[in-house]
Amino acid sequence: MFSYVARQAIYNVEKRVFAYELLFRDGDSNCFPDMSPDEATSSMIANSHLTVGIEDITFNKPAFINFHKDTLLYRFPSTLDPMSVVIEIVETVEVNDELVQACKHIRNLGYQLALDDYDFAPRWDIFLPFVDYIKVEVEEIEKQGAAAVAKIQAFNAQGIKVIAEKVETHEQFERFKAMGVKLFQGYFLARPEMIRHRDLNTSLHSVTELVSLSNSPNFDTKEVAKVIEKDVGLAYKLMRFINNPMINKRQKIESLQHAINYMGHVEIKKFIALLALANMRGEKPSELLIQSLVRARFCSLMSIELKLPENPPTSFLLGLFSMLDALLDQQMEHLVEKLPVGEELRDALCKKNIDSTMGLQMRACFAFEEANWEEIDYIALQFELTGERLYTLYYEAMHWAENMNSSIS
Repeated sequence: MFSYVARQAIYNVEKRVFAYELLFRDGDSNCFPDMSPDEATSSMIANSHLTVGIEDITFNKPAFINFHKDTLLYRFPSTLDPMSVVIEIVETVEVNDELVQACKHIRNLGYQLALDDYDFAPRWDIFLPFVDYIKVEVEEIEKQGAAAVAKIQAFNAQGIKVIAEKVETHEQFERFKAMGVKLFQGYFLARPEMIRHRDLNTSLHSVTELVSLSNSPNFDTKEVAKVIEKDVGLAYKLMRFINNPMINKRQKIESLQHAINYMGHVEIKKFIALLALANMRGEKPSELLIQSLVRARFCSLMSIELKLPENPPTSFLLGLFSMLDALLDQQMEHLVEKLPVGEELRDALCKKNIDSTMGLQMRACFAFEEANWEEIDYIALQFELTGERLYTLYYEAMHWAENMNSSIS
């Protein structure tokens, strides 16, 4: 059976990605799948869920992985690189001496350990001398009140980092950061900070002009060249973009006009959209831009699979603009009024008509980000694709996004 692996970011206090939690479809509660002792061998790992390599999913950031009691007892984590993973002990395990000794042994092999869904119960105290992270849901912290704050400060003094889970708003992020929490997991970054309400910088005149040209019914690459020629920074980014091996593997592009001619209308329009979004980011965390790029490429690849027209690159723009509200701290309904795009794209961005083709593409993005495996199966069925194919497209999109980010940032 083909296995899916989703990832969810864990952020530091500066809202930069510190690590990713990996979620496995065919494991109970998204844990690493249960294995019998006979399966827990080096040959098994070569044919399992991690054949792509953890670093190919996390891009060399640590991977937090949930493990069941049995996989811990069989020392299964020892088949993985201790420099790449953090072993999460799930809250459902039965705490006994055998499990504690197994975890100590894994820790002595050089692995970092984390307690998942910590509830401040005394039964976990036996793990505290050798764990590196403690994950607590924000609801649990709020329920415990002052006692939780005291515990968090004590953990900090012991060198144990607390990860607040299910952080859904910027207000929660700031509140728990003030309590001493060092790491955060949740969807708060994808939501706008309404108190800020940022506007576009007036210094983006050239980018705005390019966006206007790209949406003109009489798209003229010569006019695009004129705008780029006047801006050294834009010209430099275009040359970096076109010489990126993900875009151009065959020939070296050495002039601006050569680049524009080589790219063609569709890729030029994509470049302009990417550039616009990168400039909008301002001081926002880079993960927002990367996630937008993942969605853009994924939607574009789905459209290619469905044999939808690529010019204009509507599906690409759908994914790319899907986090504009978080980037600009404004409501999406307000932002789409300013975008020169069609009604179907506007509806999809505002999460309306969710069963349309674009609505389903947007739902596919959310499903992979949230490890909603049932939803992925449903969307694959609607598109007459296999779940395996859909996952392959998403995996390709993640790699493309990481590569593109270095070209336009």
